[in-house]
Amino acid sequence: MHATRNDLPAGTREKVISLLNQNLADTIDLGLQAKQAHWNVKGPSFIALHELFDKAAEVVEDGIDELAERITALGGIADGTLQTVAKRSRLAPYPTDIVKGRDHVAKLADAIAAVGKSARAAIDESDKLGDKDTADLFTGISRELDKQLWFVEAHLQAAE
Repeated sequence: MHATRNDLPAGTREKVISLLNQNLADTIDLGLQAKQAHWNVKGPSFIALHELFDKAAEVVEDGIDELAERITALGGIADGTLQTVAKRSRLAPYPTDIVKGRDHVAKLADAIAAVGKSARAAIDESDKLGDKDTADLFTGISRELDKQLWFVEAHLQAAE
């Protein structure tokens, strides 16, 4: 870890950095999955879903940046390389053979829900570790993911 004047104990910072890096990997994977859906969706709802998936990817990108910046603010190294993300991500692999809008919606909804669940668990974990700022960061990310999940799931909740 890098030296910092942050007053959180070093042991706490190490644990929080690990938690943040795990969530960083999952969130980067989610962003890539949203782009995969954005690039490859086909069908009668193409433009609406194409734009929806792109917006979801933008929102996720904001969360990625916040996670990485918090890691470095605590003296850690934000580990967001492709190799690390591929090893650490807990998300199910995104299928590369789907094109139908509804299939992309279902898969992306699953991924958003999984990262949202992880963010909520990280709220509690960082709070237990005594880092309310990181808990607050995860709260904001969770709230944004819930909103994106609502937008995406809405396409599954009514007949086309």
